[in-house]
Amino acid sequence: MIQTIRNAWRVPELKKKMLFTIMALLIFRLGSAIPVPYIDGNALQQYLDSQSGTILGLMNAMSGSAFSMATVFALSIQPYINSSIIIQLLTVAIPALERLARDGGEEGRKKIASITRYTTVAIALLQGFGYYTLVNSYGLVNGGGLNGFWVGLVIVISFTAGSAFLMWLGEQITEFGIGNGISIILFAGIVGRVPNMVYNIYLGVLGWMNGADPKNDMVLHPAFILLIVAGMLLLVAFIVFMDNSERRIPVQYAKRVVGRKMYGGQSSHLPIKVNMSGVLPIIFAQSIASIPATIGMFVPSATQEGSGWYTFLEIFDSRGWVYGIVYFLLIVLFSYFYNTIQFNPIEVANNLKKNGGFIPGFRPGKPTSDFLSKVVSRITMFGALYLAVVALLPTIVGNIMLLAGSSAGRNLAIGGTSVIIVVGVALETVKALEAQLMMRHYKGFLE
Repeated sequence: MIQTIRNAWRVPELKKKMLFTIMALLIFRLGSAIPVPYIDGNALQQYLDSQSGTILGLMNAMSGSAFSMATVFALSIQPYINSSIIIQLLTVAIPALERLARDGGEEGRKKIASITRYTTVAIALLQGFGYYTLVNSYGLVNGGGLNGFWVGLVIVISFTAGSAFLMWLGEQITEFGIGNGISIILFAGIVGRVPNMVYNIYLGVLGWMNGADPKNDMVLHPAFILLIVAGMLLLVAFIVFMDNSERRIPVQYAKRVVGRKMYGGQSSHLPIKVNMSGVLPIIFAQSIASIPATIGMFVPSATQEGSGWYTFLEIFDSRGWVYGIVYFLLIVLFSYFYNTIQFNPIEVANNLKKNGGFIPGFRPGKPTSDFLSKVVSRITMFGALYLAVVALLPTIVGNIMLLAGSSAGRNLAIGGTSVIIVVGVALETVKALEAQLMMRHYKGFLE
């Protein structure tokens, strides 16, 4: 990967694209530090740091802690991601959108992109209003009375404008930079939490050296650092292996004679990735599994020991085994759901039939689609188990560290979901660089 970056830096055109991407990311990080007016950022950060098992904790992780600091880019690109997922699901459910995506060509793609942008702004307005309602209910807004409407309007518009700007910035990176702009912005937000994680580890080791109580303070034995580093390296290697894993189904194309020439007859393969759905099942599952803890934030009796809500939240604690089982099952369920939407065996079988291709041992048409359905079902199970294991690994490690007498494990900033996103975006960007290099170093047959 380092060699690929070096080679790309020597190409003037690619160097400009890389510099453009770096400048765009610097703008993103700068906007992540500009606070929205009228909000007490310090008090809000202390409050949201304790909400790691809720939807707010997930949004804070995806935004690189900008959500907890109430900055201009607090909503990050979550509205755009949600909008893209909604439009993708509606494309399957609404025939008009399906025809527009399938038969509309370039014009159809532009219309769907325009619909996605408008939906992004609408979702950002809703999330911005929800954010304002949350901070206002806890008395973290500096302003009220007759100026309350103006204060709320400024806060909501600031969040919405920041999210819309990031959507535009991501599109500019995709067009003039390297890789997918939205993915790179998400990557930069997650990596931005690494210095905070390193600082927490430093404080944990310092607390151990000073003899602090591990049950009440962040205390980390130095031996745990080597285990954390080794575990992270193994996790990255495992994610890279699974991300590149695929089942290659052989495809044979029949020979056909057109005039005096013979076409076809070559062998190929149909690649089916083990992790076809990416990280989306984890995001969906975590959003649903954290609903009880999120509702408990708005119920006063949830903090009173012995109450029904307190007992309910104790059962569904993000570090408990009940939460882990529900989380695991939801990941498997959403993996199958998303793969069913993304991969259509009947359509693939029909396309093979139209192009004169067939899978050896299976007749074209329904036998081929049945075989593809069986293969995808088995592969999806392996992909779902992989996602579930990686997603639950931080919880398992945190519980082990708690049993060992240290509370530092519960505040690991980089979780399994974040590692999957970071590694996936890094691999995708390197492949984009390699493709650009291959196009520019290809000399043709004459040389």
